[in-house]
Amino acid sequence: MTSGIRPIDVLLQRAGVRGHQRVPSDSKEFHEVTKRDALRLLENDVDRLLKTTEPARQPALKAEMGRFADLFGRFLQEEGPALDWNKIQKLPENAVMNYSNLKSPKNEQNEIRNMLDKLVVIKLNGGLGTSMGCHGPKSVIPVRSDLTFLDLTVQQIEHLNKTYDANVPLVLMNSFNTDEDTEKIVRKYKGFRVQIHTFNQSCFPRISREHFLPVAKDFDVEKDMEAWYPPGHGDFYDTFRNSGLLKRFIDEGREYCFLSNIDNLGATVDLNILNKLVGEERATTPVEFVMEVTDKTRADVKGGTLIQMENKLRLLEIAQVPKEHVDDFKSVKTFKFFNTNNIWANLSAIDRVLRERTLNMEIIVNNKTLENGTRVIQLETAVGAAMKCFDGAIGINVPRSRFLPVKKSSDLLLVMSNLYTLKNGSLVMSPQRMFPTTPLVKLGENHFSKVKEFLGRFANIPDIIELDHLTVSGDVTFGRGVSLRGTVIIIANHGDRIDIPAGAILENKIVSGNMRILDH
Repeated sequence: MTSGIRPIDVLLQRAGVRGHQRVPSDSKEFHEVTKRDALRLLENDVDRLLKTTEPARQPALKAEMGRFADLFGRFLQEEGPALDWNKIQKLPENAVMNYSNLKSPKNEQNEIRNMLDKLVVIKLNGGLGTSMGCHGPKSVIPVRSDLTFLDLTVQQIEHLNKTYDANVPLVLMNSFNTDEDTEKIVRKYKGFRVQIHTFNQSCFPRISREHFLPVAKDFDVEKDMEAWYPPGHGDFYDTFRNSGLLKRFIDEGREYCFLSNIDNLGATVDLNILNKLVGEERATTPVEFVMEVTDKTRADVKGGTLIQMENKLRLLEIAQVPKEHVDDFKSVKTFKFFNTNNIWANLSAIDRVLRERTLNMEIIVNNKTLENGTRVIQLETAVGAAMKCFDGAIGINVPRSRFLPVKKSSDLLLVMSNLYTLKNGSLVMSPQRMFPTTPLVKLGENHFSKVKEFLGRFANIPDIIELDHLTVSGDVTFGRGVSLRGTVIIIANHGDRIDIPAGAILENKIVSGNMRILDH
């Protein structure tokens, strides 16, 4: 679990433990009774919430709240980090394949089309653009040539479908935050050669950290959005099945889904990986689950990694690591890879683990403080944590180019720059770049974090083909045609401003102080 709180400590506090109880407060029996009481109280409160909604919606919501109660029940049983560090085994040699060892499919139209017709592309589309100062779904932020994440995704899949006369569908997993806006936006793709399906992930109530009960007063989510949350992308499996899409795609003869974050611009359909799963390189023992991993750098030390435990390959997140082993976890030598969250999963295997109820993902406890000061927790799961529930799971060590997430304006600077060219919806690194790594860019939060503000500070995006490292802090603007090379550090102190003049070439330079360019 990610949080420092143990559920039992809060429950003991709430129970007002006294010294004269017949059952000692530190006994196992007392703990079990306290937990059962907490679950019963939560279920009663959820029943009260359900009664506030119209009868027609109640059966579906009751099933959803049943999953929430199950998650809460599991949370109560956990006693701290869910991992015994000493049980970690050495990764078997064949656990992580090197991407360079994968074979490309024969360049025959029919073969590639047959492979593609066994595939479904799923994008996680539940996030908002608020952290980058934008309203609505993050997927509609323009990232390149006025094209949004969603535009680029649709272009990529349409290009595949046209090139190989295939029919790869695109599925968007929305949240209650993004669903309404996304439904309006996808209408514009009606004439494109891509079937687009959408479904909603669950909507769970946030729990008060003080009394472990939902903070929502009723089921009117729009009236009090802060009281509800989407429970992480591990919710994909249940909600995909419940939407009817899992059965539909299996019935159509499709075999695998390729799932990724919509803001990872490197997560495109890869024919070499697909060839390993459904093509001529298909293994005799089915590979039910593939996690794309890539080499860890110092910037990625907090990212989840792959471990072998109890003879199963599984995802290890930093939240599960006992405090005394966090440095070991961050070591690039000990754990060489990190999870890109590009996942390939067998559809029939997803159906099986759901039917057999063997799906088990570690709980992530996310602490939040609402605007009114109420401290809450939200319980989440991660899609990659299901890896251990599948047979024949492997990692594939892919090039860094398959991990190109846009989380901050510094990422936006990279993808908008001449470092990349746009080809059929995919970003391709410029052949003029002498080495395959991207520059390390740090832009000051106060002046660059919001997209609109960020764009207003550049007359156009600088040439960064030869850039290694850029740090910008304070009130800094860039004129047209600026070129940045090597290591460039620009620091405008509080109250100062630096205007980098048009056409300036900065190579291995530190710029500080005050430099204004004024119109006259």
